[in-house]
Amino acid sequence: MSLYTFDGQGLKRMILGGTLLLAQHKAEIDALNVFPVPDGDTGNNMYLTLLAAAKEIQDMESVHIGEIAEAAAQACLMGARGNSGVILSQLVRGFAKALAGKERANALEVVRALEEGADLAYQAVMNPVEGTILTVMRRSAKAARSAIQKNYDLLRVMIITLREARMALRETPQLLPVLKEAGVVDAGGRGYVVILEGILHALKQAEDIGLLKNFAAYQENKISQGSRMSKEIDAEIHYTYCTEFLVKGSAIPLETLRHELVPYGDCLMVVGSGEVAKVHIHSNHPGLVLESCLNYGSLDQIAIHNMKEQNQQFNNDPAPEKEMGIISVGSGEGIVDIMYSLGADAVVVGGQTMNPSTEEILRAMQGVAARSILILPNNKNIVMAAEQAAALVKDREVKVIATRTIPQGLSALLSFNAERDLEHNYRQMTEAAQAVLTGEVTRAVRETTSSGIKIQQGDLIGIAEGAIVAVGNEPEQVIQEMLAKMLTEEHSLVTLYYGADIGEQAEKIVEGLRKSFPEIEFELHYGGQPLYHFILSVE
Repeated sequence: MSLYTFDGQGLKRMILGGTLLLAQHKAEIDALNVFPVPDGDTGNNMYLTLLAAAKEIQDMESVHIGEIAEAAAQACLMGARGNSGVILSQLVRGFAKALAGKERANALEVVRALEEGADLAYQAVMNPVEGTILTVMRRSAKAARSAIQKNYDLLRVMIITLREARMALRETPQLLPVLKEAGVVDAGGRGYVVILEGILHALKQAEDIGLLKNFAAYQENKISQGSRMSKEIDAEIHYTYCTEFLVKGSAIPLETLRHELVPYGDCLMVVGSGEVAKVHIHSNHPGLVLESCLNYGSLDQIAIHNMKEQNQQFNNDPAPEKEMGIISVGSGEGIVDIMYSLGADAVVVGGQTMNPSTEEILRAMQGVAARSILILPNNKNIVMAAEQAAALVKDREVKVIATRTIPQGLSALLSFNAERDLEHNYRQMTEAAQAVLTGEVTRAVRETTSSGIKIQQGDLIGIAEGAIVAVGNEPEQVIQEMLAKMLTEEHSLVTLYYGADIGEQAEKIVEGLRKSFPEIEFELHYGGQPLYHFILSVE
């Protein structure tokens, strides 16, 4: 069987074939994580990015290959998630650029599209690193160029392209020492190889794939559902009064207080220390809430607002456009509430394992009435999607502050000054973010070695500024070891945000830390973040 030219429907089959196989292998790709942490999401990000293209073109009847390629590229651009998804979207954009205006394509034009895609992918990364998906893309495109010199059969060219991609993938650990030490190949490169395998399989089939209509795994990933959160109040308000106040006392049991208040409403937040706790809740009985909290201390700074009246006023008189708006990314009930309290106009819920798409960030911006926008991605794997979303906005100035962790984002929010202009705030918030050190505590999902440290599955690991520096069985022990390596004479404050699966244990841990580091001030807040037991900010 030989194939020398194909049209738009042929390209559609190739994209659907790549998406189908990627869906079947995404969990395996997710597991190819350098760190043994439960947040590998490369496979899922690449899958959801290519899925956006597959869904867009699946019912297109056009045979014009340029039209199919352009529709797929635009869908990938909007659906891109994580760095791997953004890079993949640039590959598809390269295809669209190379095939623009064409009704059919031959093998030579596919080779040009692969080369264009690899070039755009490299351009999308500020500091390209060899041993990643970029290397696999470049080498496979180069092999395709060599193959076309001898044979114009597309099937033959794609077989050679795939063969070189597999070889390049196997060699990624030789180019990146962290891959070699972890005993894995590059996850993005593996995803690209899977896509090529799916494309080749689709080219060999004579019948329609019927991919999205018959394959259950193509249902939208639930991670993306409900992943946008804004300050707007739903049309149907179940609880009338937004109630906020401080509880001042001694040894306030935050977790106990939180459990007592759950029956009174929703959007509950109880954060603080044993001496001062901040309570936020939406309730129909604010008096009962206040009475319950009086059992634990005195009340201060009480504020009760009627949300139904506020909502009606908002609908009748929308908020005026402000000079600057802030979009922040975060996950966990406490983290999100803190971001709003520090001035974020909208919070896109996302982070580890659930990177928001370009479109989700773009929609958040569209919902903020401001002449200019600052975006805080707060995760190294979301920065590229944020920058891609910012580039799509033409009617106002948008700047991305490249915050790579939650503490960096919160520090940036604290330094925002509404009285100063966009450029000043961009510089000031960037400096504030860079002045913060970040620590994280989570459990290892597999056995590995990192930076010479042997790790067993289930171990608690402490990650300081992206490097594993402590391993143990108890959170306090891991945090103490981590802080011993992070703290210097310049540091005076450590803030801990505890996760959804940590209760009153958090307060006991902080008390132990205060004894071990008496010269350091410790603050404790409920973050509610998944996967990570603790997130630490060191200042």
